[in-house]
Amino acid sequence: MTQQAEASRPQIPLQDRLRQLLDGPVALDKRALLGTLYAEVSRYETLAYVAGWNDALATARRCPRRGEDA
Repeated sequence: MTQQAEASRPQIPLQDRLRQLLDGPVALDKRALLGTLYAEVSRYETLAYVAGWNDALATARRCPRRGEDA
């Protein structure tokens, strides 16, 4: 999935999304449930990682380089 598609997806807290999966209308077997939970947690971790890199890059762009101060 592209970053744009991820950004357009509504962001709900992970706990609420997991509750939706567990209480959903379709009963999942254990393997399917674990696979789905793993995918959701991985997606949230990826979004957090990307957000951290975006924050770090934005900060680096705002700060002057040390060599330019001299």
